[in-house]
Amino acid sequence: MSSDDSDGTSLPNTTISSGWFTESSVLWPGQRFSLALSGLSPSSILQSCITPYQSILVFDSAQHGRVMCLDGVIQTCTSDVRNYSEMMVHVPFLSLPYPPRSVLIVGGGDGAVLTEVLRHPGVEKVVVVEIDPGVIETARRHFPAIVRGSFDDPRVSVVHSDAADYLGTSSSSSSS
Repeated sequence: MSSDDSDGTSLPNTTISSGWFTESSVLWPGQRFSLALSGLSPSSILQSCITPYQSILVFDSAQHGRVMCLDGVIQTCTSDVRNYSEMMVHVPFLSLPYPPRSVLIVGGGDGAVLTEVLRHPGVEKVVVVEIDPGVIETARRHFPAIVRGSFDDPRVSVVHSDAADYLGTSSSSSSS
C-alpha cells in the first residue's frame, strides 16, 4: 500500500486517505485496521520520515491519542501504552524469586518498557538495543509522557545495533 500524497505523507506500507490512517500488512492477511486522524485532518500528522531502517509516522488520532507507526504498523499509542508495557515488565519481574539487577531490552525505542523497568529500585543496569536511532529521537520528541526522561537515566545504555548481532557479540564475549 502507498500513501495518498494529498494527505501530507508518502511512506511505504502506509495509507492515509480522507483523514484516516489504515494499517494493512502481509502479517495480517484479510484484515485492516483504521484510526481517524484528530479532526480528520492531515495537520494531525506530526512526523513522516524514512530512516535507513524503516518509515516512521507519528500522528494524533481522534480516539487513541498520539500514535507511532513503523513501516505502516502501529507500535504504540498514548491511550493504551501502559497496558502493554506494564504487563511486559511487572509480571515477569514479580514472578522472579529475586529482583533482576541487569535488564536487556531488545527494541523498545519508544521508551515505554524502559520507563517501567526503571520503576524497580533494584535495577542497576539496563541495556536497550535499538537498531534505529530515529525511533528513540521520535519518542523523545513526540512522546515525552511515555519516555519520562528514561533514556537519560545513568543506569541506561543504548546500543544502536541489530539485536541478533548484539546478542551474538555479547554472548561470545561473555563466554571468553
